[in-house]
Amino acid sequence: MTPRRIEVVLFDLDDTLHDDTAAYRRAATRVAEEIAAERGLDARALDAAYVKEAEGFWSSLSNDDLTVKMVDVRKRLWGRALAQLGIDDDTLAARCARAYNAYRRDYFALFPGVRDFLLSLRRQGKRIGLVTNGFAETHHDKITDLNLRDVLDAIFIADEIGMVKPDPRLFAHACKTLGVPPERAAMVGDRYERDIRGAIEAGLFTIWVNVRDEDLPSGAPPPDAVCRTILDVASILEAASLPAAHGS
Repeated sequence: MTPRRIEVVLFDLDDTLHDDTAAYRRAATRVAEEIAAERGLDARALDAAYVKEAEGFWSSLSNDDLTVKMVDVRKRLWGRALAQLGIDDDTLAARCARAYNAYRRDYFALFPGVRDFLLSLRRQGKRIGLVTNGFAETHHDKITDLNLRDVLDAIFIADEIGMVKPDPRLFAHACKTLGVPPERAAMVGDRYERDIRGAIEAGLFTIWVNVRDEDLPSGAPPPDAVCRTILDVASILEAASLPAAHGS
């Protein structure tokens, strides 16, 4: 790593600062088990069908999707999952979506040590931004539930900004808002294609928290650093950061 002055650290939210995968899968399982018991369905099949639909939506998210309402999206996803098991019932799909939204919040929790880590960055004088492809409709509540709001200097949510990661302009916008050029900012995230590639193009220092032990895509530019857990980021930033210059 070539040391640089890092004044701003941007973080992805889901599966970087908290285990969103566990939260949504547990919520989906609860809904599937309830509906399966009520309708005599295969709970595992319904659960798997919903997870596949949800992962397909988020993996293909683009700017064109930013005007949708999450309440409508989740109703549609549950409707498609139910249809795979022979159920065509809009009222039931809407009920599934409401229950799913409520259950997810039961499982929101930061990874251990994350809040203390973010507070330590602030004590070092670094500003902290959150850059997420989530929707304001649900993510503001999630940020509050995770007790993150008071440790963040800025929040960049896809539909509020009008761009989704990995658009390099989104990372550049975050840096401009926080008052630093990209070369004085770092981006930390768990998904290479969404969090890292665009940040590299924008000129940020990049840290890939490779929680799924994935391979770097063939021919892709490597991040500045790779680690397995969010708490490893602290030592990486310490090693990569030049001391703050007086009068700069």
